[in-house]
Amino acid sequence: MDDTTKQTRTKGTPGRLSLWFQRRMNARTAAKIRRKNDGRMMGMDVLILHTAGRRSGQPYETPIAWFPEEDGAARLVIASGGGSDHPNWFRNLMEHPDRAAIELPGGEPQPVTPQWLDGADREEAWQRIVAANPRFAKYQKKSDRQYPLVRLTPR
Repeated sequence: MDDTTKQTRTKGTPGRLSLWFQRRMNARTAAKIRRKNDGRMMGMDVLILHTAGRRSGQPYETPIAWFPEEDGAARLVIASGGGSDHPNWFRNLMEHPDRAAIELPGGEPQPVTPQWLDGADREEAWQRIVAANPRFAKYQKKSDRQYPLVRLTPR
């Protein structure tokens, strides 16, 4: 194998084309949510997550499915990343939690505090999510890793 055929990125991480496509689709989806003032896609509630790049500090907007918490104010999100390693938005969120915000349809971005759930908190939240949307249980079974759950609480 010569230098031109060696893998240039870590297996399970997106390449340049994939990242370009993902960012373009995220921008189009966010624009659609804002234009139509509708946060439902594929039968799920969707919000726009605002984060800062972990290395660049550049702002990013990522449309993502969310689930309500019992208190009604916080939201739960799943860092599935299409079954690969943790998605970029999750890494950015954990690196710069102080720059996190969520935007719901018709609203302005609101600062949130992210909390990575584990143990009993995660299990309880996961059971509520799969009860509301069983496709996530099937999706989780296809992965070798446990998807992180993050609680986003308004600041």
